[in-house]
Amino acid sequence: MEAKGFRKAGHSPSLFSAFLYFDISFMIWVLCGALALFITKDFGLTDTQKATMVAIPILGGSVFRIPMGILADRIGSKKAGLIGMSLTLIPLFWGWLGGTSLLEVQMIGFLLGFAGASFAVSLSLASRWYPPQYQGLAMGIAGAGNSGTALATFFGPQIAQTYGWHNVFGIALIPLVIVMIVFAILAKDAPNAPAPKPLKDYFSVFKHPDTWWFSVFYAITFGGFVGFANYASIFFYDVYGDGVRSDGITKIQVGYLVTITVIAGSFFRPIGGWIADKIGGMRLLVILYSVVSLCAFAIASMPSSFLVMLIYTSVMMACLGMGNGSVFQIIPQRFSREIGVITGIVGAAGGLGGYILPTYILGPLKQSTGSQMAGFLVVGSIVLVTTLIFYVVTRSWRKSWAKTESGVNF
Repeated sequence: MEAKGFRKAGHSPSLFSAFLYFDISFMIWVLCGALALFITKDFGLTDTQKATMVAIPILGGSVFRIPMGILADRIGSKKAGLIGMSLTLIPLFWGWLGGTSLLEVQMIGFLLGFAGASFAVSLSLASRWYPPQYQGLAMGIAGAGNSGTALATFFGPQIAQTYGWHNVFGIALIPLVIVMIVFAILAKDAPNAPAPKPLKDYFSVFKHPDTWWFSVFYAITFGGFVGFANYASIFFYDVYGDGVRSDGITKIQVGYLVTITVIAGSFFRPIGGWIADKIGGMRLLVILYSVVSLCAFAIASMPSSFLVMLIYTSVMMACLGMGNGSVFQIIPQRFSREIGVITGIVGAAGGLGGYILPTYILGPLKQSTGSQMAGFLVVGSIVLVTTLIFYVVTRSWRKSWAKTESGVNF
């Protein structure tokens, strides 16, 4: 794939705007997870309460993604993006000036879902500018905005340590406003965007079995990525923290470890899309699901060295990131005219997977068994079963729509 051809095929300012919008939004969306060790200290939460607290923003993002996807289809991605960023100002101000009770923190977290809903807007903005042969790379670049998690996990704990976690929300207002201005200037809706349709027509995609399959598969890749990214601070500190071991790591060092794992997932997302363009998203996903399952079982072995654990988690997150890019290499080919709403639906499923992971698997199993081992044994088993299901489902896909007329690999 020639870089020159890619640049000529679309609109670079809009692609950059989509990435920037998603990046800053993702940073804000995961603030509760990045600040988890500081917030939970103030309220003295149980393992299950900790997991639920960091998962609520993911649930909020899941809820808001479908309406934001429909909004992007009806009024254009640019206007929808500006609305989404404006709504994100609300929980940031609230977290900065309020958040004095657990209920308030949970409500703030849910409203942070406005930032998580950026997914449905930024990917539709990028997708419509590029032809089928460049969908994987374009969606991967825009989707690499989940690297905003690294900004939150790297800077969040350091700012919280010095100024308190409330002020992290206030400081986050500054880059958000800057991105809003840049987005308003550079972003442009693609001229080939389909005309708005009646609302009932958007929901017709629920009738397609492929919609549900995409949702299941993305719930594993994106759900695994965002769920673990939010839970990782709690995980690393529970296993290797200085409150557990005499030679343990500090909260700031935990932030560094989480940042490394998140960078792995974010950096490899566009690579996953690019490889999927070359060999097909279906082929790549079978490999990636298999590796994720093996990594989850390796994590469950609970190595004594946090550096070994860092390798396991980073490889797992890299594969999940590539998996995200692979799924969205396929989707625009199947649902090109409904890309906004289908991105919202599948993205919502991914967010729901990210909510379930810490809330119903990792947190409760840690509380009931006293160890993180059981949670990752369950995760490894779930991904293994999904791998087998994916292989069976995609065999029928290859027969019916394995290639488009343009010769795109699936």
